[in-house]
Amino acid sequence: MLPVGEASRKQTVSFKLPKQTPKFLVLLAAGCLTTMTGGVVSPVLPEMVQHLNLDPKWAGMLVSMHALTIALFTPILGILADRIGKLKVMIPSLILYSLFGISGAFIPHLVPLLVVRGLLGAASGGVAAASIGLLGSMYDGDLRSRVLGYATSAMTTAAILVPIIGGWVGADHWQRAFYLYALGVPLALVAMVVLNDKPSQKASAIAPGAQREQLFKSISHPQTLQLYAILALAATVVYAVVIYTPLYLKATIGAGPELNGIVLGVRAIGAAIISAVGASWIAHRIGVKQTIALGFFLMAVTLITIPFLHQIELILPTAVVFGIGFGIITPNTYNALANRAPAEVRASVLAIGTGANSLGQFISPLMLGSIWKYMGLPTVFFVTAAIALGMSIASLTQLTNDQ
Repeated sequence: MLPVGEASRKQTVSFKLPKQTPKFLVLLAAGCLTTMTGGVVSPVLPEMVQHLNLDPKWAGMLVSMHALTIALFTPILGILADRIGKLKVMIPSLILYSLFGISGAFIPHLVPLLVVRGLLGAASGGVAAASIGLLGSMYDGDLRSRVLGYATSAMTTAAILVPIIGGWVGADHWQRAFYLYALGVPLALVAMVVLNDKPSQKASAIAPGAQREQLFKSISHPQTLQLYAILALAATVVYAVVIYTPLYLKATIGAGPELNGIVLGVRAIGAAIISAVGASWIAHRIGVKQTIALGFFLMAVTLITIPFLHQIELILPTAVVFGIGFGIITPNTYNALANRAPAEVRASVLAIGTGANSLGQFISPLMLGSIWKYMGLPTVFFVTAAIALGMSIASLTQLTNDQ
């Protein structure tokens, strides 16, 4: 998810971008593809586990394997994009995104599947890094802040639709969901025509050694490290829902890919609404650390209730409240990171934040897979609820409001 930037400040600039709108829409589409990376597979994971006879301990990593390589490659490719140009990173990444994404439909074994999912993540990291860099360089000041806020909301809305579409496309056979990754190729062609870019003048004006020193100083600050930890652990909690809720609903109420896609999509409705209109307002009223703590608390409460819900009319509103919690945390955390980072290295600092988010996604099934296998799905939700509650308390005691 893209950062909101300085969304906590009072904004008065109207959203009028007649010359930049086509570029903005292309970058939004690229960002939505990165959102799609894991969301396509999650609704059909139960069918993949059954059809391919996958080990439950490791099967969840199919939804999150890409997150490890996103975590590794987004910061690297973000720095590279600052040096050689964002388009030189974005175009090849979009093409490889489609190639590696589609290939997952034709691989019947877990290990090679995990390999191509990892390569897909690396390509997605390139798309994410270039998109953040281009959006950051196209706009300045309050306008940039508002643009990034709209981008966050749009990408969260895509997170609503992708699981629904993935579940619908994969309803007849799980392999068909993987064909959605083909969208990267036409988008690469459109990007070549619509977008233009050159290496950042600010970045180029600074000696590489000085830039590295400035970046290291920014990311090694204790407050910055705490914000990275928040992004990582929030993603760990969210991906527990993304991975294990479809498995739980299939086991308890016989949910298929379509219903699982709807539940996962509804989860993001609350996040989309709160990211667009409420997250910064809440932070302005009660403070950053209180807002982040509130978000984790809402996530904890809803996670505890999941094993006790067996009716879809109760499951759906609970998913919305969970999404609201996550939607409060993410934009305010990215906002705090943007405020802490000097302009010359801001894209890199934010890209590392995206990497931290992806690392949390990867850790989720790695940590919870054994709990699922040996202790059952309800225990998975109780453990992640405890993590969310612990982060709520830690946010109140460790963070400061001057971010």
